Amino acid sequence: MNFLSPKLGFSLIAGLLLSSPCFAQINAIKVEPESWWAGMHNSQLQLLVYGENISQFEVKLLHSTGIKLVKVDASQSQHHLFIDLDLTHAKPQTLTLGLYDKDELVQEIEYPILARQKNAQHRQGFNNKDVIYLITPDRFVNGDPDNDSHPDMLEKANRNDKDGRHGGDILGIRKALPYLKDLGVTQLWINPLLENNQRQYSYHGYSTTNFYKIDPRFGSNAEYKALVEEARHFGIGIIKDVIVNHMGSGHHWMAGDNSLGFPTSTWINGQSNWLQDHKNIAYTSHRRTTVQDPYAVASDTAEFENGWFTDTMPDLNQRDPHLATYLIQNSIWWVEYAGLSGIREDTYSYADKAFLAKWSQAIMAEYPQFNIVGEEWSANPITVSYWQAGKINKDGYQSYSPSMMDFPLYEKIISSLNEKEDWGSGLINLYEMLANDVVYASPTQLVLFEGNHDTNRLFSLLNEDIALYKMAMAYVLTSNRIPQIFYGSEVLMTSPTKDRNDGAVRADFPGGWQGDTVNVFDKHNLSTEQLDALNFTRTLLQYRQQSAAITSGELKHFAPKNGVYVQFRQAENELLMIIYNKNDQPIELDLQRFNQIIHHANQAKDILTSNIYELDSPLKLTQKGVTILSLSR
Repeated sequence: MNFLSPKLGFSLIAGLLLSSPCFAQINAIKVEPESWWAGMHNSQLQLLVYGENISQFEVKLLHSTGIKLVKVDASQSQHHLFIDLDLTHAKPQTLTLGLYDKDELVQEIEYPILARQKNAQHRQGFNNKDVIYLITPDRFVNGDPDNDSHPDMLEKANRNDKDGRHGGDILGIRKALPYLKDLGVTQLWINPLLENNQRQYSYHGYSTTNFYKIDPRFGSNAEYKALVEEARHFGIGIIKDVIVNHMGSGHHWMAGDNSLGFPTSTWINGQSNWLQDHKNIAYTSHRRTTVQDPYAVASDTAEFENGWFTDTMPDLNQRDPHLATYLIQNSIWWVEYAGLSGIREDTYSYADKAFLAKWSQAIMAEYPQFNIVGEEWSANPITVSYWQAGKINKDGYQSYSPSMMDFPLYEKIISSLNEKEDWGSGLINLYEMLANDVVYASPTQLVLFEGNHDTNRLFSLLNEDIALYKMAMAYVLTSNRIPQIFYGSEVLMTSPTKDRNDGAVRADFPGGWQGDTVNVFDKHNLSTEQLDALNFTRTLLQYRQQSAAITSGELKHFAPKNGVYVQFRQAENELLMIIYNKNDQPIELDLQRFNQIIHHANQAKDILTSNIYELDSPLKLTQKGVTILSLSR
């Protein structure tokens, strides 16, 4: 592993508080977002201001250029203000807001309006040319052991606990960038890095307790931004994992008498019940089709949409207009602040559907070349297709998220490779699932994966059969999709296969901790099979970067016969033939069947082995696995 420069001690730009010599000043005023930018597509900004009894004050705009104070909403909380500003004609500056008590200036709040980076609005999102690599940061590389635990964080590091914190961090990801570049990765989807100050299970990141702060056990906001900038030099973009459906029970909004409480009376679903006894919680039914089912009753839809995941994940109420604006601005703030190339949105359909349309539209309007991929965990392509931008839905619903995770095709890869080959089972089911692309607005914009942090490990699911593993990896990486692989799949990381096994699935990456006996970065103690898998993945990923046939070419496929499934990817000057063979015994493939595509090609080169094949006779497939041929005339 190449070790880069030590972590940077940057500090964030925050709003400064200046006090006048008047009375009744408020201590520890907080403003979110903590900064904004001039020249944004949407010129309207809503500030959420926290402060004890702040609603009793009148707000005036004191010092600014080109900024208008539109309105101030005290909402239902005496400790919160929503301040709407119009930045249409704003230049970069520090504006000043005044808090007044009966025409007496009590306090001033300075707020930074920053200059945007050049061409920020034209940032390129991830696309079909990319390969996404998913990282669970706590389990990848521990670059800074000193931040494994933190005095302000409830859960301390314990690497012996499979469900505890292990110490991976942002600096560790930075140290791994040369490895990822060499592997052929071009995008990193990193599981959530925001603060998760929970007593247990805080490592996975899906219980946010501060929407504007990186968890200090991972690093700082400045270190996150430095990661994005350094990754860009390696040709790698960063995709942020965003959760708008829920937060963590450790958020200060939930702290009752120990905090300023909720900004409004409808901030979370079931808020009044929770405030009353902290027990009367309604949990989601997980019946996700109720939000698009033309026959669903309102009570079933509400039970799915308004219920909590668990008692540690309060369900956010995106129908509250102030919360909706807060979440939209938060997503845009991180894209602009850090320079992101994409968003992966968690538990997509669980949030209010009208809000999701507004949220995705706002982001894509701000960054027209950006990309958002949503998680709709369903094996039914009709259910998934409902949420993709461009889909014409019978109920008139319109989404603006360009991509969705292709769970239907993922699940069919696993099942079809494991099934016995027969007329109605095996590879034919994978072939027929791909034919369901007719229901998608843009199937090539879907993200296809071989595994993620919620699924059991690929190699294990395929019974540790290396030939089937290579077929699955090749299918994902040569598909007409945006491919995503899970950290460690390239070295055959394993897990149990029955039920959920989160702690084992998200095991530590070999070599990510000092003293690891197996080290992927220097290949120390990797088995022969692991080295083979790593070489296979690297070879295919690196070839893919130069292949127009894979990244933008047309796909054609032939119905599987005799345990063999053939696909073609074709661009103007490139033709690939991908052969998936499940036969344990040698078999001959009659090439006459494929003449309509092969035409006058007379020779082929295997891109994985460099073997040369003549195409004037049947192709001999000597063993089970995948063969990828580049055809020449």
